[in-house]
Amino acid sequence: MPDASDGASDGAAPVALSGPERSVLVALRDAPQPPVEEEELARQSGIAIDQLRGSLQRLRAKHLVVVEEEPESLRRLTPRGQDALAHGLPERRFLAALERHGGTLAPDAAAAEGLNDEERSAAVGILRRRGYLEDGVPFRLRESRPSEALLPDEVVLKQVANGEEEVDEAIVAALERRGLVRTERRSIKRWAPSEEGRRLPLAASEADWLGALTPAILGSGVWKDRPFRPYDVRAPVPFLTGARPNAYVAWLEQFEEILVGLGFEEAEGPLLETEFWNDDVLFMPQDHPARSIHDALSLEGIEGHLPAEDLVARVAAVHEGRPLPGEDTPIGPGWGGPYDLKVAARPVLRSQTTAVSARFLARRPKPPFRMFSLDRNFRREEVDASHGVEFTQCEGVLGEEGTTLRHLVGMFRSLTEAIGVRELKIRPSYFPFTEPSIEGYVRHPRLGWIEVFPGGIFRPELTRALNVEVPVAAWGIGIGRLALVALGRNDFRELFDDDLARLEGRGA
Repeated sequence: MPDASDGASDGAAPVALSGPERSVLVALRDAPQPPVEEEELARQSGIAIDQLRGSLQRLRAKHLVVVEEEPESLRRLTPRGQDALAHGLPERRFLAALERHGGTLAPDAAAAEGLNDEERSAAVGILRRRGYLEDGVPFRLRESRPSEALLPDEVVLKQVANGEEEVDEAIVAALERRGLVRTERRSIKRWAPSEEGRRLPLAASEADWLGALTPAILGSGVWKDRPFRPYDVRAPVPFLTGARPNAYVAWLEQFEEILVGLGFEEAEGPLLETEFWNDDVLFMPQDHPARSIHDALSLEGIEGHLPAEDLVARVAAVHEGRPLPGEDTPIGPGWGGPYDLKVAARPVLRSQTTAVSARFLARRPKPPFRMFSLDRNFRREEVDASHGVEFTQCEGVLGEEGTTLRHLVGMFRSLTEAIGVRELKIRPSYFPFTEPSIEGYVRHPRLGWIEVFPGGIFRPELTRALNVEVPVAAWGIGIGRLALVALGRNDFRELFDDDLARLEGRGA
């Protein structure tokens, strides 16, 4: 394959030029006094200006041309400004009307002179500031008014129309605010060949090289007798991207795989729950402020349904401080009031996936068990960098003989290490349905320490009501907050970003 430049230094990549690029480079090299403006270069080369600009940019990417840019401001009259120049500014027409009426003009008479309310208001304000008019109405000319033949605005309007550069900038700014003058800013580009562009040999037959292998070329056999243009490995390539999973969704799937690898099985539950599963079975009192911890969203017009009577009876006995059916001694004192079945049946949007854990234990009370659920929940929250009305939580339970809080802390450490988070801090806490309880915090570089690992050992009022006889470690990971640290994001809302350029890494 022939090279695009036979004189290139050893090891240099060959430079391939299209026909227009070659013509533009030749025109630049032949220019008597480079650098040359784009419009002049288009005239010299006979190439359309748009095609010329594209060729210049490609030559610049190949380091064959250099460019000098000079900012330029052009002031032009708008259509309103051209009309004012032809027929007079409103203030000039108002002065003429005053002189025709002997120096005094009533508001009605001003309208009859062809000045609308906007023009009259502008004219009166300008003429009073310039010292032409007395205050008040009717409008009256001042005896000591300026005697200049042209108003300052008229002078500048004509200067702009004539393309003069030395003008009163303050008056130009006032004319721009009135919509009479427009300032156009552009960059004048002057191009010249680089040293490499001057040395590059240009083969005369290069225009006959093939640029691509097409079915037509293959079928005709032309490729056998014509050379192909070589690739320029230094040329920039377009940024291409294809379909890919949302970063947050992909990370959640990875987190699920980690839990499965630790021996947990996944469970699911309904988003629309009753207060029985969302609160009561978790030993949260029906009439106590503790229930507001989860700030659940209630629903109207829907009737909830309670589970089997024997399970409801066991939960009711725990809440009222009575022995479980078939037993003589109560588990605890309960909450000191009657258990209300109507409250238990009220529908709510699930406020935490602990409801899924309760359903799982009710179905499978016999140990050992390791279960997790990664799903959506809903609460009345103020939306900010680490909170949302809808959020994803990863809930789970670990139950067998001898389970202690140490197992839970160890699992938290295993999870943080698996996702690359190194800083974890554990401290005691309180939750209505676990005792003892802990909270795990991870450090975010901007938000500081944030809580992501609440958990503890389920209270016997919960597990015994569900016929579970072994200690159960439970946890509800704030998975969205944990993702902020793992993915390097600073705001909870960034996890749901729909700006494609930013998601592809092309935006701020």
